[in-house]
Amino acid sequence: MTVSVPKKAPGYAATRRPRLRATLAATLVCAVMAGCTGETFQKGYILPPGALEQIQIGASQDQVLIVMGTPSTVATLNGEVFYYISQRAERKVAFMQQSVIDQRVIAIYFDKNRQVTRLANYGLKDGKIFDFISRTTPTSGQEISYLAPLFKLLSAK
Repeated sequence: MTVSVPKKAPGYAATRRPRLRATLAATLVCAVMAGCTGETFQKGYILPPGALEQIQIGASQDQVLIVMGTPSTVATLNGEVFYYISQRAERKVAFMQQSVIDQRVIAIYFDKNRQVTRLANYGLKDGKIFDFISRTTPTSGQEISYLAPLFKLLSAK
């Protein structure tokens, strides 16, 4: 007794290969497109490259304004302080929530004669306010009580 196996229609394999290739190509295109959807957002002040290096202790307030531009806010703590506030956030996939990558407050302190006495580049390190220039965490006092709300304001959505 002979068993007969039904044969597939002629050209079955030939029509199946292009569909498989088209499906693979579409999947590849979608995967590439999904990888390109991440976005980075810059909010607030954008620090020009090399700007902080141009500001020396003893420089005038006018020189600081020429190099850095108008500050985000100004405070008076035993002299005047210019604050330049910025935040970077990213969104990995479209329509998702942004996550904060970096927050910075650049502070330039002036004496009564409107001369630079100190520079600070504050950011968050391990959840605490940290000066990336002097590599220290400021102690409590007037300065820290002014910086904490600025970071909270930046984190608010």
